[in-house]
Amino acid sequence: MVAMIAGMSPMNAAERPLKVVALGDSLTAGYQLPASAAFPVQLERELKAKGIAVEIAGAGVSGDTSTGGLARLDWSVPDGTDAVIVELGANDMLRGIDPKVTRAALEQIVRRLKARRIEVLLCGMLAAPNFGPDYAREFNTIYTELSSANDVLLYPFFLDGVVTNAKLIQADGLHPTADGVAKIVAGVMPKVEELLARVRAKPAS
Repeated sequence: MVAMIAGMSPMNAAERPLKVVALGDSLTAGYQLPASAAFPVQLERELKAKGIAVEIAGAGVSGDTSTGGLARLDWSVPDGTDAVIVELGANDMLRGIDPKVTRAALEQIVRRLKARRIEVLLCGMLAAPNFGPDYAREFNTIYTELSSANDVLLYPFFLDGVVTNAKLIQADGLHPTADGVAKIVAGVMPKVEELLARVRAKPAS
């Protein structure tokens, strides 16, 4: 039997799978897609393919607004969660909800997660052109300003490279196909890796 070197544990604590929650709406839930094609599942699969130990729980609710996400935050993000990917706001925009309401809800989500020492990646959304320049100006600044003010990571536009490609969007013109989700995963991957690096770098509590 090979003697264990003094002070060395069987598994380095830093190598434990990190627990991540993807908190979002139908874009996270995988609307009209098989479970294997949903964003949390594809993201976990790609991270593991890169040798990154991670478990991603899907907490996407179709039709959810930022206020809805705030209301279910505590039970959607259980104790022991290391990081949360927040993808909310698309339904706020589609319903024309006052951007001040969206901002307030997202800010509360971010602050409550940070108070629990949970790292956050905020995924932005952009207002559709038909809402007009005033609405777009107020809505589109929410994510960058919250990211800066709260020192959380930002992926500026969750549907970047997808919404403008008809081949990656379902017939409803709103939701990504499985290939569209793969495109999202590829785009957000560097920020997710940065998120996980932040978790690894944190001193033990």
